[in-house]
Amino acid sequence: MNRPNLTHPDPRPSVAPAPAPALAPPRQLPRRPLDLRVRTRRIQVEELVVDDPGKVLDHAQRAALTAPDTAAVLGHGPTTPLTLPAAAALLCALHEPGELAAMGLRLTRHTTHVTASDQQTEPVSLELSYAPEYEE
Repeated sequence: MNRPNLTHPDPRPSVAPAPAPALAPPRQLPRRPLDLRVRTRRIQVEELVVDDPGKVLDHAQRAALTAPDTAAVLGHGPTTPLTLPAAAALLCALHEPGELAAMGLRLTRHTTHVTASDQQTEPVSLELSYAPEYEE
């Protein structure tokens, strides 16, 4: 039967502390920013489906009154009503994806494509995509 060592303040066996990691010397940073002429392009694509066509058309008709120039680009005019695809496009142009659910549209996929390059190298591309999960 092992009895604890009552003469030592900590009855557990002593363990030597781990040596401190060596610190790397600080890097010398340039005194002024480097001008590499880096150019980036970011394209975000939200894919949506129309859950409620009547709601989409109602919201788009109101949006066409507040943004008539944008609606005109999509084919809306005084004698031309918005088609369902044009109505969805108008709402997407004027609202954030989070707001579109209340207007009868549902996000099915979000893709971000980023391209970056400088003057000396070929462009580097990155594409991130996700599809939110839905509760049925």
